Amino acid sequence: MTRMSTLTTSFGQPVPDNQNSLSAGPRGPLLLQDFHLIEKLAHFNRERIPERVVHAKGAGAYGSFRVTRDVTGWTKAAFLSSVGKETPVFLRFSTVGGEKGSADAERDPRGFAVKFYTEEGNYDLVGNNTPVFFLRDPLKFPDFIHTQKRNPATNLKDPTAMWDFFSLSPETMHQLTILFSDRGTPRSYRHMDGFGSHTFSWINAANERFWVKYHFKTRQGIENFTAAQAVTMGGIDPDHATRDLFASIEDGDFPAWTVSVQIMPEAEADDYRINPFDLTKVWPHADYPLIEIGELVLNRNPENFFAETEQSAFSPASVVPGISFSPDKMLQGRLFAYADAHRYRLGGNYAQIPVNKPQGCPVHNYQRDGAMRTDGNGGARPNYEPNSFGGPTQTGVASEPPLRIRGDAAHYDHREGNDDYAQAGALFRLIGAEAQDRLMDNIAGSLSKAPLFIQQRQLKHFLAADPAYGEGVAKRLGLSVAQAAE
Repeated sequence: MTRMSTLTTSFGQPVPDNQNSLSAGPRGPLLLQDFHLIEKLAHFNRERIPERVVHAKGAGAYGSFRVTRDVTGWTKAAFLSSVGKETPVFLRFSTVGGEKGSADAERDPRGFAVKFYTEEGNYDLVGNNTPVFFLRDPLKFPDFIHTQKRNPATNLKDPTAMWDFFSLSPETMHQLTILFSDRGTPRSYRHMDGFGSHTFSWINAANERFWVKYHFKTRQGIENFTAAQAVTMGGIDPDHATRDLFASIEDGDFPAWTVSVQIMPEAEADDYRINPFDLTKVWPHADYPLIEIGELVLNRNPENFFAETEQSAFSPASVVPGISFSPDKMLQGRLFAYADAHRYRLGGNYAQIPVNKPQGCPVHNYQRDGAMRTDGNGGARPNYEPNSFGGPTQTGVASEPPLRIRGDAAHYDHREGNDDYAQAGALFRLIGAEAQDRLMDNIAGSLSKAPLFIQQRQLKHFLAADPAYGEGVAKRLGLSVAQAAE
């Protein structure tokens, strides 16, 4: 039999009675001096922190990453420095558009965020289960997400807003095609791939830069729901993917992914036939094949969901020496937005929460004070730099080679000279006839809820990607191609 411990308040006072409030007589009013009651109610009122604006619903697990290939010719990152080296990780999966209580089976991209606890600090690789995204400019991100959330008048999901935005934003075509394909409803978090999506930079010991894209290929095999199966599962068990991940790890069936990269020498980016920093585009594997570099295995569940998964915070700004950024506009916007979201949701000292705290190295800086400071706040040490009392100093070592910048500062139209249809059309042709039918069925089922003029406008984009794509969606909507051209 488990030995019972003594119930206390948050400050350690033993609680004599946790069943009955302190009252003035058996039928009298309660007394304000019942500090246990007041503390309990006050804390209960504050149990919910703001949910994430995006990626609100998710599940996470701990594991490890192991290097399987020598990559020191491309990066000097310490955690990638030798074959066989292992680094602990925390990985959070999520849906993107739904609220915290939404169903895991919703048609939606899935977040795939990995925190590497390296000896040089935390490295966050914050990606999705798709290699591209809907947008290439972060200025439109709030607008896009508003269309995925609830109508301000009805508080209902709004297909008109969604398709109105899509039809006015042809750069969404590639990701839209993925979203409404089988990949839009993965069977579980274990049965899908992950991608860094953005272009990042690797820097080697000779201070040479390489552009890189990350791919995590599931070893469980790709499995997806049909649209009907996803709807059914959402009703039977809205938390099916969360349950599946926890149960598989609990049972010792540890999920694993093969980690590969595409690598482009820095100089080749200037003349490459597509913009290598455009988040709506993939790099063709024929030009830059996958290079396997490691394996990622999840083998431990969190002990407390709120403390570890809900309070986990990822930011693409968290990099280590040997890994850095690129001119990808969406990445540049996320470098600010993610950390700012965490400061709002969790507080300025969110990095001290154990799941976010670096594990492989000490932390020394001059940041002080703020709500929920838990680390001694620097003690009596100086809180300014430079100082004469042995405080931490900069390394003096250049973190990366200079990045050559060309052009004048202006608001450039990212649509000019951009082909938003070729890769969407190529994907449509690649998936085969049966998958094409499911894709067009799924699109028509959603697009049919939008007004006719929006349907007609969107059909022009499908036709531009591939005539069979546009004709198939039009037929399912009961429209002719001629009507789409009106």
